[in-house]
Amino acid sequence: MNLFYNKEGIGDTLIVSIAPVERNRMEVEKKGDVVRIFDRETNRSFGYNIFQASEYFTLNGYSGPVNGNEELLNQLNRLLANEGFAEQLTADFSPKFVVGYVKEREKHPNADKLSVCQVDVGGENLQIVCGAPNVDAGQKVVVAKIGAVMPSGLVISPAELRGVPSKGMICSAKELNLPNAPKEKGILVLDDRYEVGQAFELHAHE
Repeated sequence: MNLFYNKEGIGDTLIVSIAPVERNRMEVEKKGDVVRIFDRETNRSFGYNIFQASEYFTLNGYSGPVNGNEELLNQLNRLLANEGFAEQLTADFSPKFVVGYVKEREKHPNADKLSVCQVDVGGENLQIVCGAPNVDAGQKVVVAKIGAVMPSGLVISPAELRGVPSKGMICSAKELNLPNAPKEKGILVLDDRYEVGQAFELHAHE
């Protein structure tokens, strides 16, 4: 589940994204300030739009992805119940941008400019296909895990690149929308101040 709020851009609306919308099968139902977007064939929810969101949630300072937490999830589920929706939402609020350590880097078997990396993100190893020319073993890097929402709005999903599975993305400073990001292509390489597995807070670096 991903949350978005941008009052200046789209008004006082909290967007709750659960799954990619299939527009040819999309239906909507509105109850009070809540609109449910769902699949007309399976009745599976794609997401919700919460209008007048600032009346229900504290969203000051957000302009894009919203960092969810258990309290916000509970407020959201209470609102859905109060408006007459039976669905109760669940979510994983563990950090989606974390510090990783590139343990191994091998050339992609089917693509000259891609590398297949084994990345330790703290108690978990992820295989990530990376196209950056400067990626190498022994680096500390920023990893966007599955479910991460990039500043561009892109949601990171499992992928298969030229036949090789990839679970996450090793990020550049530009992709993270960090100030003074270099124009040259390449991932952001972190120094030893960062601990493998720790959350990388995008807002702290703006």
